[in-house]
Amino acid sequence: MATLEADPVPQQLSSHQKERRTFLGVERSVTGRRWVERLDPESGRLAQAIAQKGGVSDILARVLAGRGVDVTVVDDFLDPALKRLMPDPSSLTDMDAAAARIADAVVRGEAIAVFGDYDVDGASSAAVLQRFLRSLGRDTQIYIPDRIFEGYGPNEAAMKSLAGDGNRLVVCVDCGSTSFTALAEARQLGLDVVVIDHHQVGTDLPVAAAVVNPNRQDDLSGLGHLAAVGVTFLATVALNRELRRRGFFTDSRTEPDLLQWLDLVALGTVCDVVPLVGLNRAFVTKGLRAMARRANRGLAALADVARLGGPIAPYHLGFLLGPRINAGGRIGDAALGARLLACDEPAECEALAAELDRLNRERQALETMMLEEAYAEAEAEIASGGGPAILVTASETWHPGVVGLIASRLKDRFQRPAIAIAFRPDGLGSGSGRSIAGVDLGRAVRLAVDRGILAKGGGHAMAAGLTVKQDRLADLRAFLGDMIAVSENTGRAGDLLIDAALTARGATVEMIEAIDRAGPFGAGHAEPVFAFPAHRIAYADSGDNGHVRLSLAAPDGAKLKAIAFRAAGTDLGRALEARRGQALHVAGYLSVDRWQGRALPSLRVVDAAVPDH
Repeated sequence: MATLEADPVPQQLSSHQKERRTFLGVERSVTGRRWVERLDPESGRLAQAIAQKGGVSDILARVLAGRGVDVTVVDDFLDPALKRLMPDPSSLTDMDAAAARIADAVVRGEAIAVFGDYDVDGASSAAVLQRFLRSLGRDTQIYIPDRIFEGYGPNEAAMKSLAGDGNRLVVCVDCGSTSFTALAEARQLGLDVVVIDHHQVGTDLPVAAAVVNPNRQDDLSGLGHLAAVGVTFLATVALNRELRRRGFFTDSRTEPDLLQWLDLVALGTVCDVVPLVGLNRAFVTKGLRAMARRANRGLAALADVARLGGPIAPYHLGFLLGPRINAGGRIGDAALGARLLACDEPAECEALAAELDRLNRERQALETMMLEEAYAEAEAEIASGGGPAILVTASETWHPGVVGLIASRLKDRFQRPAIAIAFRPDGLGSGSGRSIAGVDLGRAVRLAVDRGILAKGGGHAMAAGLTVKQDRLADLRAFLGDMIAVSENTGRAGDLLIDAALTARGATVEMIEAIDRAGPFGAGHAEPVFAFPAHRIAYADSGDNGHVRLSLAAPDGAKLKAIAFRAAGTDLGRALEARRGQALHVAGYLSVDRWQGRALPSLRVVDAAVPDH
């Protein structure tokens, strides 16, 4: 393996770093945003150089320049080679110790259990490791804790159960870095534990054979942006290399093709919302190509129940496949997702996918009811003097498996960090939080644990989980309010960065496919936003699903179909429907809609503004 090379993508410029010009003169859109041009004069000149020297279209050059891609690395950026970006797994602290202990178990034929988290990253991590070990002739047990009854991470009862099943080694994926009590119990039971994780952790680590975590304080690998499934994939590379060194592979036992599991790596990476830069971007790019081959029967079955046609994009992973896998952990059997991703039997894959699809519909109904109550509580708080810097909502009637989604919706709607908590009859609450750029929510939650306000808690900058007693809720609100300073952007919609202006006629399938070469887009690598100036709203209507479907008509008569997700009843949705037959500036993301052999351009609307005539 090559050593880790510098990522050719510099840190993406943010809207406050340099003054940008207002786009189309929009100082305040219908959602309260100011539209600004993503390219400042300097990056505008870079776009011209990329178009002239890089041999790409002007529009693709603007997208690349807006994401800080230098003209000298355009070719490498458009084809992110995994071989070039792949690090030596040994650069991660404890990786060699982890590979050695797992290799010992493989060679000796010891029983191995994989303990995973109940989200997509945990499920895909567990499936990658189980598939790898299965390819070596060593089947494993996957254990996913129940979200409600066991909570996040290893627990003492689970360790006793795994020891009772005859396991000698437990590999924790996407969890375990702060599970001091459970891992101490495992040691007492004669279990060795290897932790493969990515969550933030302090200087103290649990007792274990190895703790592989690029975010531990003494790790200098520079790979802290990886999802757990990315770290797990690197662990399979290290383990494969260690087994090769020991002569495990013979003429009758060949080395597995590790690249076949990049579809799972892409899934976990996108769904855990880690930055899609450098190695992560390569993982997703190559993983989407692997996914197109439909070799993973579980993923293929899930795509079928989600009615996905044509190439799968990061959007499909994050908003169609991911929520279905998560549905098992939220309101059903937490192990369903991992079982599906590791399954090869067609009938079982179809049954698991159907069950996850059913649970996802049930989850959506629960979310709708809970959101109404959460929005009302948040709006009441904000109505009095602007409200707190962080929203902390709670209820005794909420389902604990859905609070993370509620927090995410609150954060999006009110532009500030948000936490949603579901309290049980015994007064213990399970909460989940989501943050905004510049606010490290995970750190604030860990400090609340240190102060004794929370019974349990952890996470990273953008997301956190916690356990709190009901009589400490007021203390938690006060502590977090003091910890999280009110910034000038809190509670206000931020600037919307526009990459370019287009017309309905110019938004062709060919142009969109050319722009997609700069992808995959996601966290840390923003999807391009295009504005359609003064387009007539030829049609607009909201359906039962809460989306607003519309058609834009350019001055020359060309039309573009569009949709504004979950916009019904919002300022954006009302504006789109009120302006039927009239001109409106509309902004959003372009994609290709493929259905029954046809490919058509489509716009996902995120904002609109009334033209200043």
